[in-house]
Amino acid sequence: MVQIHNNVDEAGKKADPRAEQDAAVQRSLQRIKHKIMVMSGKGGVGKTSTSVNLAVALAKKGFQVGLMDVDLHGPDVPRVLGLSGMLDVSADRRLEPIRAMDNLKVVSIESLTMNKDEAIIWRGPIKFSAIKQFIGDVEWGDLDFLIIDSPPGTGDEPLTVAQTIPDAKAVIVTTPQEISLADVRKSINFCKTVKMKIFGLIENMSGFTCPHCGKTVDIFGSGGGERTATAAGIPFLGKIPFDQKVVVCGDEGCALQEKHADAPVSRAMAAVADKLAALVEGGAVK
Repeated sequence: MVQIHNNVDEAGKKADPRAEQDAAVQRSLQRIKHKIMVMSGKGGVGKTSTSVNLAVALAKKGFQVGLMDVDLHGPDVPRVLGLSGMLDVSADRRLEPIRAMDNLKVVSIESLTMNKDEAIIWRGPIKFSAIKQFIGDVEWGDLDFLIIDSPPGTGDEPLTVAQTIPDAKAVIVTTPQEISLADVRKSINFCKTVKMKIFGLIENMSGFTCPHCGKTVDIFGSGGGERTATAAGIPFLGKIPFDQKVVVCGDEGCALQEKHADAPVSRAMAAVADKLAALVEGGAVK
């Protein structure tokens, strides 16, 4: 991890690096209007594709958006967006995010490692420090949204985000089948425990429409996400259908919203982005 702290104040005295970092984090957060952590109870539910597509949809609507990949052990955001290269360091020794497209900046641990296939073997304290660096030591500038792609589960990374960004809101992603919903209920309880407001729940991979006959098949079931949201008393943000184009775009490193703007997944993601946009435009979802 790049260490860019000076650790010496203007009087020449050694500064407390933790206090210095905390101050840098607060300065960055003050310039970001809304922080959204995308999380899931288990892997494989499409959390990263949701994070990327929401970020792209918001950027296309004209909002200034940051996308922060805190999945330190499996950082997929750069590959999904087709980003390469390392993060630059500015003249004042701050990390410069990668510009993915107009209005969208991205930071990921993969953009700080020379070998993209090298395993990140870190314990909690190092991950805690790395995530704080992603916030405080990065030149995010003024943002309408910071979308945070977290790893599955309720471990160090989402806990660090909850503790470091107390006004962050959660968007929880699930697939319709019960094994996923059982883990999502843990995510809901996690948010309640750490007092993180849940913006809403998305049911991903909800139905596949055959391109040949037009028949919709509920591969993973249907409606479980909406029922879970209703039972928990949290907003249901919508169903995102299964679409092979998401897989193809992820492998090719291109944004689905750009290549297939009229695809059902793109339209569904744009609808969720509209609900997030209401936060900025004065019609916040309660």
